[in-house]
Amino acid sequence: MRILLIGQAAFGAKVLESLLERGENIVAVYAPPDRGGRTDPLKDAAVAKEIPVYQPATYKDDQVFAEYTGIKPDLTVMAFVTDIIPARYFDVPTHGTINYHPSLLPRHRGASAINWAVIMGATRTGLSIFWPDGGIDTGEILLQKEIDVTPEDTTGSLYFNHLFPMGVEAILESIDLVKADKAPRIPQDESLATYEPPCDDKVAGVDWSRPANEVYNLVRGCDPQPGAYVMFNDEKVRFYGPKFMDEAHDKAPGMVLSVDDRGVHVALDGGKLIVSKVKAGKGKKAAAAEFAAEKGLKAGDRLGR
Repeated sequence: MRILLIGQAAFGAKVLESLLERGENIVAVYAPPDRGGRTDPLKDAAVAKEIPVYQPATYKDDQVFAEYTGIKPDLTVMAFVTDIIPARYFDVPTHGTINYHPSLLPRHRGASAINWAVIMGATRTGLSIFWPDGGIDTGEILLQKEIDVTPEDTTGSLYFNHLFPMGVEAILESIDLVKADKAPRIPQDESLATYEPPCDDKVAGVDWSRPANEVYNLVRGCDPQPGAYVMFNDEKVRFYGPKFMDEAHDKAPGMVLSVDDRGVHVALDGGKLIVSKVKAGKGKKAAAAEFAAEKGLKAGDRLGR
C-alpha cells in the first residue's frame, strides 16, 4: 500500500519511524515549511530516509493539489496537522484519508483538545482516529482509545505519557484495519459535539474569583502551553507544575501564603495552589522559590490585579 504522510513535530516523526520499522511503503511526506532556519522533525526524519518531502505554504493552490494527486497514494495518514487542508485531498487516495485527534470526538473539537479536557475537569479523555470530511474534526470515527485523567495530570503529562504513544499505536492499528477492509465508519453524534477556541492568552489569564477547582484546572490545563498567567510587576508570570491542597485559610484568593522549597503557595477560594515553576515575561522557566527570592515575593503579597 502506497502511504502518504502529512504531519509535523515529534509526533509526525515518530509515526514515520514506526511505519518504516514495520516495512510500510511511504511514498511521500508533507511537512510544514522551514521557519527561521529551523526544519521540522518530520522533514528531518524523512530526508534521513530519502523519502520525498513536500512543504507547501498552502494547500489551497491548484498546483499543490495536482502535485499531490500525481503521487497516487492509496492511503493518506494525517499525524498532527494544523494546516487547513481542503476536502478534495481526502478523496484522492484509493483507501481514503485518516486523521489523529487527541480527544474522544465529538467532544473537544479544535486545536486545543487536551487543554480543554483538563480545563473543564474531565476525568476521562482519549483519542480518535477518524475519516476527515472537510469540517473541523467532524468526520466519521474509525477507532477510539480512552484513558483516565487524574487530578494531578497536566496537558503535558496526558500528551507525552499517554496520548502521544497511544496515538502512534492507534494509527498503526487503523492502517491494519484499512488494509483488511475492516475499518469502521461510525458517524459522530452531533448532539454531543463541543468546539473550543485555541488555548492561548485570551483564555489563560487566572481569575482568582473563580472557585479553587476551576483555577487549578486552568493552571494544569495550560501546562506546558501557553502557561496560565497573572500580572506581577507589570509582566506576565506563568505557572507550571501545580499542586492543589484542600487546606483552610482566611486569606483573599491570589495572596501568597508562603514560599518554600516546594514553590509558591497561593490562596484560592477553597484551598491553596502550590506552583513549583514559573516563567516571567520572555525569560526561561525557573523554580518558583528562586523567582520569589529574586523578585522579593513573600507571604502577604498579591499576585495579579
